[in-house]
Amino acid sequence: MGLSFCGNDENVSGYNVDDGMLNNGCFVDALNLVPHVFLLFITFPILFIGWGSQSSKVQIHHNTWLHFPGHNLRWILTFLLLFVHVCEFAEGLVSNKMMDTNHLHLFMPAFMGFVAATTSVVYYHNIETSNFPKLLLVLFIYWVLAFITKSIKLWKFAEFHVGPQQLRFCITALLVILYGLLMAVEVNVIRIRKYVFFANPQKVKPPEDLQDLGVRFLQPFVNLLSKATYWWMNPLIMGAHKRPIELKKIGKLPIAMRALTNYLRLKDAYEDQKSAENPDRAPSIWRSMYRAFGRPILLSSTFRYLADLLGFAGPLCISGIVRNLMLEEGGAAPAKIRETYFDVHFMLSTELLQNTSVLAVLLFLALVLQRTFLQASYYVTIETGINVRGALLAMIYNKILHLSTSNMSMGEMTLGQINNLVAIETNQLMWFLFLCPNLWAMPVQIVMGVILLYYLLGWSAMIGASVIVLLAPVQYLIATKLADTQKSTLEHSTDRLKKTTEILKGIKLLKLYAWENIFCGSVEETRGKELKSLKTFAFYTSMSIFMNTAIPIAAVLVTFVVHHFINKTCPSPSEAFAALALFNILVTPLFLLSTVVRFAVKALVSVQKLGEFLQSDEIGDDSWRNGEMPVPSEGAKKHPGVTKAINRKQPLRYQMDNYEQPSRRQMRPSETEDVAVKVRRSFQLLKRKLLNRGCSEAEEEGHDHLGRYHVVFIPVVLFLTVTRPPLPSHHERSKNRYSVAYATQKSWLLNATVEDNITFGSPFNKQRYKAVIDACSLQLDIDLLPFGDQTEIGERGINLSGGQRQRICVARALYQNTNIVFLDDPFSALDIHLSDHLMQEGILKFLQDDKRTVVLVTHKLQYLIHADWIIAMKGGSVLREGTLKDIQTHDVELYDHWKTLMNRQDQELEKDIEQDSQTTMERKTLRRAFYSREAKNQVDDEDEEEEEEEEDDDNFSMTTSRRSKVPWKVCWCYMSSGGLFMVFLMVSSKLLKHSVIVAIDYWLAIWTSKSNQSVVEGPNGTCQVQVLSRNATFPGSSDSEDPIHLTVFIVLCAAGITLCLITSLTVEFLGLSAASNLHDNLLNKIIHAPLRFFDITPLGQILNRFSADTNIIDQHIPPTLESLTRSTLLCLSAIGVISSITRYFLIALVPLAVAFYFIQKYFRVASKDLQDLDDSTQLPLLCHFSETAEGLTTIRAFRHEARFKQRMLELTDTNNTAYLFLSAANRWLEVRTDYLGAVIVLAAAGASIWGSRCGQPSGGLVGLALTYALTVTNYLNWVVRNLADLEVQMAAVKKVNSFLGTESENYEGSMDSSQVPENWPHDGEIKIQDLCVRYDPMLKPVLKHVNAYVQPGQKVGICGRTGSGKSSLSLAFFNMVDIFEGKIVIDGIDICKLPLQTLRSRLSIILQDPVLFSGSIRFNLDPEQTCNDERLWEALEIAQLKNMVKALPGGLDAVVTEGGENFSVGQRQLFCLARAFVRKSSILIMDEATASIDMATENILQKVVMTAFADRTVVTIAHRVHTILTADLVIVMKRGNILEYDKPETLLEQEDGMFASFVKADM
Repeated sequence: MGLSFCGNDENVSGYNVDDGMLNNGCFVDALNLVPHVFLLFITFPILFIGWGSQSSKVQIHHNTWLHFPGHNLRWILTFLLLFVHVCEFAEGLVSNKMMDTNHLHLFMPAFMGFVAATTSVVYYHNIETSNFPKLLLVLFIYWVLAFITKSIKLWKFAEFHVGPQQLRFCITALLVILYGLLMAVEVNVIRIRKYVFFANPQKVKPPEDLQDLGVRFLQPFVNLLSKATYWWMNPLIMGAHKRPIELKKIGKLPIAMRALTNYLRLKDAYEDQKSAENPDRAPSIWRSMYRAFGRPILLSSTFRYLADLLGFAGPLCISGIVRNLMLEEGGAAPAKIRETYFDVHFMLSTELLQNTSVLAVLLFLALVLQRTFLQASYYVTIETGINVRGALLAMIYNKILHLSTSNMSMGEMTLGQINNLVAIETNQLMWFLFLCPNLWAMPVQIVMGVILLYYLLGWSAMIGASVIVLLAPVQYLIATKLADTQKSTLEHSTDRLKKTTEILKGIKLLKLYAWENIFCGSVEETRGKELKSLKTFAFYTSMSIFMNTAIPIAAVLVTFVVHHFINKTCPSPSEAFAALALFNILVTPLFLLSTVVRFAVKALVSVQKLGEFLQSDEIGDDSWRNGEMPVPSEGAKKHPGVTKAINRKQPLRYQMDNYEQPSRRQMRPSETEDVAVKVRRSFQLLKRKLLNRGCSEAEEEGHDHLGRYHVVFIPVVLFLTVTRPPLPSHHERSKNRYSVAYATQKSWLLNATVEDNITFGSPFNKQRYKAVIDACSLQLDIDLLPFGDQTEIGERGINLSGGQRQRICVARALYQNTNIVFLDDPFSALDIHLSDHLMQEGILKFLQDDKRTVVLVTHKLQYLIHADWIIAMKGGSVLREGTLKDIQTHDVELYDHWKTLMNRQDQELEKDIEQDSQTTMERKTLRRAFYSREAKNQVDDEDEEEEEEEEDDDNFSMTTSRRSKVPWKVCWCYMSSGGLFMVFLMVSSKLLKHSVIVAIDYWLAIWTSKSNQSVVEGPNGTCQVQVLSRNATFPGSSDSEDPIHLTVFIVLCAAGITLCLITSLTVEFLGLSAASNLHDNLLNKIIHAPLRFFDITPLGQILNRFSADTNIIDQHIPPTLESLTRSTLLCLSAIGVISSITRYFLIALVPLAVAFYFIQKYFRVASKDLQDLDDSTQLPLLCHFSETAEGLTTIRAFRHEARFKQRMLELTDTNNTAYLFLSAANRWLEVRTDYLGAVIVLAAAGASIWGSRCGQPSGGLVGLALTYALTVTNYLNWVVRNLADLEVQMAAVKKVNSFLGTESENYEGSMDSSQVPENWPHDGEIKIQDLCVRYDPMLKPVLKHVNAYVQPGQKVGICGRTGSGKSSLSLAFFNMVDIFEGKIVIDGIDICKLPLQTLRSRLSIILQDPVLFSGSIRFNLDPEQTCNDERLWEALEIAQLKNMVKALPGGLDAVVTEGGENFSVGQRQLFCLARAFVRKSSILIMDEATASIDMATENILQKVVMTAFADRTVVTIAHRVHTILTADLVIVMKRGNILEYDKPETLLEQEDGMFASFVKADM
């Protein structure tokens, strides 16, 4: 056939225009070509010459990006236009086939229209990105011309009575409408931008976000196609393969998504609900969230509805394809009616849906659209969820900053609760929002599904569907049970974690008292309860999985059995497989039902908790404190532009310094007036130095509840004030009138560098910084740190000792440029030399030079002489105030009491004390820790390097292969922890289950197509099926086969359901078994690790293994593993089935497999990086919250609320950016795998149609192939997602495994415990012979050849400068350090030969830091439960705590909170003394036990030791030398050697001796 534009048909001239030009159809079609040619002719030169290289590069610099009005509408209309052109082209081709010769005019204009529409959108995209709207005029002219020519065509059709029953008429009408709408869009652009026909065109700048090059999250700004396919993510995801994704790379969030923006939206919605009439009514968080974020949720729901409705196109298309193929197979295809107008064939509209190829393409398009809408819905909900979370975090933080301190101190609001709100409750709400659209989409999906099933199979389908609906309440029940079980699991898990934390914090004490097994047992008991809950949880989870896999099998079984009995025949393949696909669709909402219900319940609880928190008490309206007060008008005039909310370069409070402060709030009734100390202006004229001694807790309350604390001991408050001449005005500006610097007793550090902790937001001044460092003698400590003062001291400063942390806190207070400095007991953790240095250099010299007022709380009475105002406090009220002279005159008794405590006045330290004295024990610990940590890191690095070298020399392929490898080794380790039998059971049952499911569907295909189905047209146009037997000679054979088919079908379904149950149970219980074994091994390893391990391993790191990692192993790996195996096997079985049915599919499979391989390869690497970024940015955010809650008093005292708030917003945004990119990457993957799935469906449909025309598969098998192809679309992305998740989760197993290699202490010893006498040590005789001790074989010895002899019952004092080896000696008694030479013999037995448990359980020790555990007082005194009550009361009486304990509710069973926080430090130390007394050991070691207590408590302690322990050997390691003046023997140590060894009296006589110099310094 030749090619001719108007055709060469006989008897007809296509070029005849006798009836008028426009009455010639070919001419009208030619006219329709003109606009397309015009557009291509003009735009191609502009595109390829004008833009040249720019158009070839898709990545245009995004700061020029600008959307013209109607941008999204234009893209949608263009996509519709392209679709209609495809239909027009297809219709033209089909009509052309019906003609004798080729008529190009039937399909040529459609093809050119498609090219022109594509060009128009490319052209528009380029104009938009370069913001050059004048060139849009070309498009405007094109739409006008196209609209006119198409309208002429439509008019002519109407004139010749061509109507909607002809497909070409419908297509032309649609094109007229679309061109008209596009023309309207173009007019709108001209109207708004005025780029032509107007004198003043409107100039528009790109959005602010795009001018900021830091904003890399472009989803809101890219065009619709890039939005739908996440094309803009390509560079990031592909680039991750070459270089890991870092925070820099993902940049900042757009303004609309930032936490501050969302916080203001939510806060406004929340505040709007507070009415003047009913101020007590709590605003509803739900309503606030709806008002602030309702619109995107509605948008997401709309997308979801569209996706769900399009989802039903799949089963309908399958039904149509199979039915039409069987019609063609049976040779009963309806005859095509020929209709001609304008001398050419016109195709009927109804013919379109009878064409199998058209149905296949429609199925493909429906799938693509459905998946696009579904991913859009997911993206919008996730973005909204993230925004809500950001807003809630900001609200919670704001509330924390306003929380009343009493809430925290009285235990109404614990740190744990706040952390839970931040880490758990906000996330629960976010997850609920993610699942929200399902709530209203599910009912629609179910109703539509049931209607379609009824349409296909009648009443039998309704009965099948009723199985699903009837089982829904069971699903709901399981979901609620799961939620309840999860709650109890969480409670047990929190309890276990609390106990583990306590163990780890008090590990030194537990090991010294040999209590680790008791506490380990307590953790194991809680873990047992947790595992019981986890077992129930695993059971319900497996039931849930079982229901989801078994319900469709059960529904199909019931449907077909009922259908067989009602209709006495099986359904046709088209009906059977459409029904099968519908049942698969129906199960999804049911599966989600349980999850949505679970999250809805959690969200309700979370909102309730959040509501209660937001309604809790706040501090008085101290607007002056927060830097949020209104600016006075005079100030504003003087300083224009200061009213900006946040100036990042200069924190808010510096801008506020100049303004007059509002008067302070009035006192609350609970605050006692006599505590508030008033320093009047006139008082400044006195000689002013101010020192304060007293209950540190009173200070801790800051400006809140000052008189609440009940402290038994007499404390003193002293004021040191320094007169200050009137300063010039610029000085006034630098120091705020109300500015305060404050150092708490319980040191509080930020997770930041040493420098940041000291400067604390103030500008860095090198000279001042150096002076402060020297005053606090921190230089030597800083020199020890790996990066000097740039070292991060994280985890609440855990890698520093108490003294070092205390000095950094004091340095912070000194560095600040403030009028008043509050120091709350800064000497408590320091030895005498450091205390003295700090007093002389820091307080008396530095602060005096700085002319600042100092308020000091201290127990060191020798500093009283420096004060010129003293306040003594008792029971939360002022006992006495005045100068030292006043008190001497008016309260002789008190003065004498102090005098006896002081003995002699403080003298300056002698000049000849060696500089070496400052290198403290703490520094040694620090040096050891970093030395060993570096060594450890070196070893790790070397291992990694070796691994890398083995892999590949080529750098690029090395990183690629290493980063895209699945950690199979770790997977195997996890599986084997679960038990090999369970692994075998899981694998075999999974394979069996999927084989049986395939067998069920295959059998169904054979059964439904067992007979030739000839279909004839019924009287009303419907298809009636007549079943003709294949073998005409045996007409009854098909009936006799039916019961056999049915029986086999029932048996297979029953087997499938049983296997579903077995597989769901095996995976969950394999996971449970692995979790149980891994935790038990980890706990045992950690508890029995040597003390050295805890010195070099940060506490946070160990806790992470027990919290986050254990949680992942317990609850996350089993479902991920189950989902991964299920989706992988489903995809593999589906591809296997399709390939076996139609071999042609294998041709398409190869490129698809290659595409899938690269998609998953790129995604897994990027996903892992983004997951790591999300995790690593979440930790600082959570830390910042807990840090703020802990350091609330400090932050308020410094008035740094604004700075901390700003920091919180930055951390939230950083975390949200990472999370948003992660979710966008997930969408990137899902869109691509979904489109791949759609191509698989298209390929399967195409191969089946092509194959069936060659007589290969029967209709039933085609139905089977297409149904399976549809399931691939659903599960393909889950394979990759689960693989990526499992990779990330396996890191938890890897981390736990790394700790399982820790060496344990040798608990055995060479003697058996039965050989040790019951009452050993009976006398308390100690012989130390040539003792050499080190902390680690890699380190130098800390004790060198020490020899000493202690007689039974002797009181021995050991002293020496910090770092002299005193504490190492005390640890050596308990065999806690490596004794590599010499020995310690106690009562005739070498302690190294004893089992550790025996040795440590027979000695007593009181440590420097008092450690109490949560529980009862009884438990703290006697965890072994071996003593009766009298013994415990006796111990309490000796420790002078009996009356206090009696007064508590419950007496001995009174509650001790975590860390003993409900008792003062002194009381805690006395409890430790009572604990030591309860253990009737003849040897007591006191390791600097009086360091952190006041002198009154210290005196009690000394008295008790002298009386109650009179008959026992007491070894005291002295912090204050005067405590050992009454000892029988004094040992002075220096650098691990004994320097002096004699009675104290003898040593005091040697005036140039070290002991004598210590005593002088201490008095």
